[in-house]
Amino acid sequence: MNRSTRATTLTGTALALAAAMALTACGGDEASSDAEPKKQTKSSEAAAVKNPVVASYDGGLYVLDGESLKLAKTVELPGFNRVNPAGDEDHVIVSTDTGFRVFDAARQQFTGAEFKGAKPGHVVRHGGRTVLFTDGTGEVNVFDPADLAGGKQPEGRTYTSAEAHHGVAIELAGGELLTTLGTEEKRTGALVLDKDDKEIARSEDCPGVHGEAAAQGDVVGLGCEDGVLLYREGEFTKVDAPDDYARTGNQAGSDASPILLGDYKTDPEAELERPTRISLIDTRTAKMRLVDLGTSYSFRSLARGPHGEALVLGTNGVLHVIDPENGKVEKRIQAVGDWTEPLDWQQPRPTLFVRDHTAYVSEPGRRQLHAFDLESGQKITSVTLPKGTNELSGTVAGH
Repeated sequence: MNRSTRATTLTGTALALAAAMALTACGGDEASSDAEPKKQTKSSEAAAVKNPVVASYDGGLYVLDGESLKLAKTVELPGFNRVNPAGDEDHVIVSTDTGFRVFDAARQQFTGAEFKGAKPGHVVRHGGRTVLFTDGTGEVNVFDPADLAGGKQPEGRTYTSAEAHHGVAIELAGGELLTTLGTEEKRTGALVLDKDDKEIARSEDCPGVHGEAAAQGDVVGLGCEDGVLLYREGEFTKVDAPDDYARTGNQAGSDASPILLGDYKTDPEAELERPTRISLIDTRTAKMRLVDLGTSYSFRSLARGPHGEALVLGTNGVLHVIDPENGKVEKRIQAVGDWTEPLDWQQPRPTLFVRDHTAYVSEPGRRQLHAFDLESGQKITSVTLPKGTNELSGTVAGH
């Protein structure tokens, strides 16, 4: 779930932001940036937002300017809604009760484009293609995010799984489509189709398959309940975990690193396991390294930095910056206060979204959203919102 991106960086604007904040520093630290957002005027609502960040809350979406975190618009949208980058500079994909809806975050409005279907699931971006998997139907939709321009319904490749299941799919650089195998009761592995939808590879050696991540060299990893299944250059390879049961169901990859970041859970009976160890999967050697952070984390805690750094937001409020090659924590950024992962996965908790050199971290208990410069570890700005947020995403182009 979750990836290295190329978008306009905030590093170059950090000095300008710092100068602007300095003008109000005499009134208290971050006095202006933490203030309640002002009412929006018609002119500000109409203006396009640069590098928008989109956060869901109970009842809608907040659209924020990616540099200042100023609240640009509130969009009402009932229900539990998920947000993911669409793969271009303007849009995000919103998973709703009716399907995947395309939201123009730059202009703060839905476009009308929609991929209808029950239980919209994973959204994957890789190699300039965006892939949607609809769990309720098993349908896979692949499109070029550039085709979202002008509010059009993008046309592209479609595939329907043999049976509907909670799955995921990704299209590789050569046009191969990798997609999971399973039913509503059991998920077993994955298959690969060529450009003409002819099956060219299959593996059912991945019990409970969940989630994907792509590493350097167009290598894909799928999480299993006993390790990770890799696909590389036409072949599947299994990376065995050191424990008999070891679920690595959430991963984050980077084009700048051959090593995948994953979670690591070992208790199949737990109502909610709060692991302190993460997994680092070397796709070159098909080996797994475990790193104990000394703090738990959630599935919304994993991301990658611009240089391939492994990033993990702990329940101690610390954003860990990890060298994936040796597993050492190189930097600890105190991002938020201590928090506890809720039992219900749909409930809010601090969430990490990374775009280029900037890490955005939500703190729903305080109704706040923060931006940090990953190079310096310094906070760029914060904002206090009307309501605490749940999911956190934004526009991400060029991946």
